[in-house]
Amino acid sequence: MSDQPPAGPPQDQPPTPPTPAVPPAGPQPTYGYPQAAPPQPQSGYGYPAAPQQPGYGYPAQPPTVVAGDNVRARENRAIALIILAAVVAIGLIIGSGVWYSRSSDTGGGSTRAGGDKDGTGTAAGGKEKVPDNPAADVLFKVPQPKTEENVVTTPGSWLSAGVYAKSGIAEITGYDPADGHKKWTLKLPGPVCAATEHVTADGRTGIVYQPSMPTKTSRPGCTQVAGIDVRAGTKLWTKSIGTGEFATTFQNVTVAGKTVAVGGLDGGAAYDIGTGKVLWQPKPGDDCDDVGYGGGTKLVAVRKCGAYGNRTLSIQNVDPISGKVISEYKMGAGIEYAGIVSTDPLVVGADAGHSASGGSGVSDYFSIDNRTGRLLARIPVSGDTYDGECDTITLVEECKGVAAGQGKLYLATKAHSSGGKSKLSRTNEVVAFDLATGRQTGQRAAAGEDYTLFPLRMDGGNLIAYKNPPYDKGGQIVSIDGASFKSTTLMELPADQADRALQTGLQPGFSEYRYSQGRLFMAAPNAAKPLGNFDKDKNCVVAFGTRD
Repeated sequence: MSDQPPAGPPQDQPPTPPTPAVPPAGPQPTYGYPQAAPPQPQSGYGYPAAPQQPGYGYPAQPPTVVAGDNVRARENRAIALIILAAVVAIGLIIGSGVWYSRSSDTGGGSTRAGGDKDGTGTAAGGKEKVPDNPAADVLFKVPQPKTEENVVTTPGSWLSAGVYAKSGIAEITGYDPADGHKKWTLKLPGPVCAATEHVTADGRTGIVYQPSMPTKTSRPGCTQVAGIDVRAGTKLWTKSIGTGEFATTFQNVTVAGKTVAVGGLDGGAAYDIGTGKVLWQPKPGDDCDDVGYGGGTKLVAVRKCGAYGNRTLSIQNVDPISGKVISEYKMGAGIEYAGIVSTDPLVVGADAGHSASGGSGVSDYFSIDNRTGRLLARIPVSGDTYDGECDTITLVEECKGVAAGQGKLYLATKAHSSGGKSKLSRTNEVVAFDLATGRQTGQRAAAGEDYTLFPLRMDGGNLIAYKNPPYDKGGQIVSIDGASFKSTTLMELPADQADRALQTGLQPGFSEYRYSQGRLFMAAPNAAKPLGNFDKDKNCVVAFGTRD
């Protein structure tokens, strides 16, 4: 939120991309406008500053349905991702050809469960319990809902006090996380457009959904905002701004404290999560809009001013109750979009001057002081060298394969030759950057031969990551100690062929992963009609649990 003087409504139809530009180097004296020169890349294992070139990266989940000229392009991209996901499911693994020299595995490798406890039965520095036996079994499966549509969005999965909830087609269902028994089903008039993984301590969250089902001749906008009680399976309230074709559409939703905040091309709004009371909403004639928010312990807005090609972008730390701006950082010229990696610490990913490579959508990560809005560090990354991506154009809070916490940014390297017996053997590492300086800490965690690491989230000072396995083993959930970088196995998924097929059908770059205390839930963010016999039995949810 920001009290900007009224101006004409923004024009947001993207023309030919502008000439690439980067923010000026060196701090500026004016409040909220500091820029810093990019830190110099460090040499050594896993740290090459490769030139940015087109390459392969994990695609983001298909975007929600939006109104306007971008609908057809977004649907086509969503369909393409479905096809690509199906290809992944039958075993196609694409890796980059970046070669890394072998060196000592300082802090790398993986310890078995129980090898790194802090005396409380949890991984040191985190809350996740380390099981005595990490071997896991399938707890339950939920088949993909049947549809004849090419793509129907089903984003949203939540864990809260004895309930795992997942959105389906125009509904949300709560399951017993131990056995998949249905506890409740909440029917909606239309599909869920947007969801957030954030849930309050008492089990409440927010969603955006369509007021009716789309048809061949009608595609209602994502205009309805609702508060949901995940534990009880009830809709607390529903709100919208405007009515009919004049209703405001939203593409992003998050939760911070007791606030549900939504944003889109027409601006942002916020509601009390318990009552639905409007806290703020778009101002008519405002030339600046909150296109989306990041939630959690803090609320951060991505605010744009001006039309495409002549836009300024601000990152604002916002009071979730009043909407008052606590601090602001203004992104430099040539940055039109940004995605929020974390609100505390505050880290955003952006594509400076359309220079992102490897399909990541990110050329640089920006570490920002939440209190003052001062830029701490700008971390340039090549999408051809590092995994991790942000859907900065439509889904502000949709950064995957990257995590930040305890003063560090965690990124996985692209898969590369492991140097093992087989020339086809691939592996990768997770490396850390100091958020205060932007430089690499020198720490790294090796996935091990034929495994690749994918960062999921933070657990206190530890990183929770998924290890994609070789063809004859099951995946793993590991906890990487933020200080020592030692890896502790929290879960090892079953390795038989049928169970491996369940895992490969829901890869982390395409799916919603929720892990907590020995249980892992993999879920699809969309549903689609089968492309053929090989994918007619796809699952919406697959849950695994350790045996102890």
